[in-house]
Amino acid sequence: MSAPLTLAGFAALMAPLGPFGAAPRLGVAVSGGADSMALALLADAWARQRGGAVLALTVDHQLRPESTAEAARVGAWMAARGIAHRILPWTGTKPESDLQAAARAARYGLLDEACRQAGILHCLLAHHREDQAETLLLRLARGSGVDGLAAMAPVRAGRHVVWLRPLLSVPRAGLAASLRATGQDWVEDPSNADPAYARVRLRALGPVLAAEGLTPARLAATAGRLARARATLDAAVARAVLDFVAVHPAGYAVLAAGAFGRLDDEIGLRLLARLLQAMGGDAYAPRLERLEGLHAALKGGLSGARTLGGCRLAPLDGGRVLVCREAARMAPPVALAPGQEAAWDGRFRLRLADHAPAGLRLGALGSQGWRRLRAAGFRGGGARGLAVLPAAVRPTLPAIHDGDAILAVPHLGYNRDGGGLPVLSWIEAATPRPLTVAGGCPGGCLV
Repeated sequence: MSAPLTLAGFAALMAPLGPFGAAPRLGVAVSGGADSMALALLADAWARQRGGAVLALTVDHQLRPESTAEAARVGAWMAARGIAHRILPWTGTKPESDLQAAARAARYGLLDEACRQAGILHCLLAHHREDQAETLLLRLARGSGVDGLAAMAPVRAGRHVVWLRPLLSVPRAGLAASLRATGQDWVEDPSNADPAYARVRLRALGPVLAAEGLTPARLAATAGRLARARATLDAAVARAVLDFVAVHPAGYAVLAAGAFGRLDDEIGLRLLARLLQAMGGDAYAPRLERLEGLHAALKGGLSGARTLGGCRLAPLDGGRVLVCREAARMAPPVALAPGQEAAWDGRFRLRLADHAPAGLRLGALGSQGWRRLRAAGFRGGGARGLAVLPAAVRPTLPAIHDGDAILAVPHLGYNRDGGGLPVLSWIEAATPRPLTVAGGCPGGCLV
């Protein structure tokens, strides 16, 4: 039987994840399972020891009839220990397909926003050693490369928070032992025993794999070694971005001539994947075999436009290559509310001014919108002018729509009513895998 994880042991796990300020305030995602309950209690003790505090956050996905009652039970447990707690319900219509991915995206979004509202920088997640081992095996089955096989990172930057996973080296049994030592109960999620999920089926094979030497400890250690390799490769890609990529705040990039012929194939593939994620707004890169096909075409000299990952790649003069959003793949408009934030197309996020009119929408400028601006005599100015933007980029620009009319196009400096951009407090890029920071729109655009 595994020994409980002590506070001193937990402090040693937290040390390399910092730095943390004086009187640290932490968010902790708490589902009510043994892993997250143990994390909440240990994090609370760790924070109190340093004059800080914890905010426990429970996402109620509302996918099971009992989920709301379970979230309330977690709240009662937290209250009994003097730990602040919030329940974050996932409301609205649930998708009929790929529900797990949608639930995961909703969960992280709710946690991120709750931490932002509370002014919390770090949010702790309870993934442990067995989770790490299972993630490695699942990604191996999908044919993942180094990035996927490195599994979960102990530190990862989110939109408003930094996600921390201090328990990746800790066995599940040690966390349950920690709860038993304190007399704390927990919730058993029935989905953890449902063989419909690949992770559960892999878990059932644990004893067989361990007998062949594939223990959770060894698998997790392998993931850690691959993470070192990933970090080295990421550093090389970052240098390649600086050397070969020019990024525009309007959401497109231009590759230098011959870039992929001057890079090692592995670095070139990673650079291409990161470009497609940043310009296409997708959380995941295209499959490796498709990336390899496009990479080969780019390395040989692109002769015509290609599409992949929601992006359009087209040759420019002098051998340069344009990478921009594929207009046909853009998201539909989203409703805006005065004083509220909104995201669109996986690429941009903005806040509407408090005094902005109601009924506005955020969507693509579109070819028709661009023609309307031209017909109205708008030409823009300087680097924001319509004329300097590649034709393929113009329809993909984010625009504020007022009914059938265009009220504002932030990256062009256009406002129908004049006076700058009074309807917006700020706009920024909000891509899943940003490349760099560039100025040129209110608050700067991270693209």
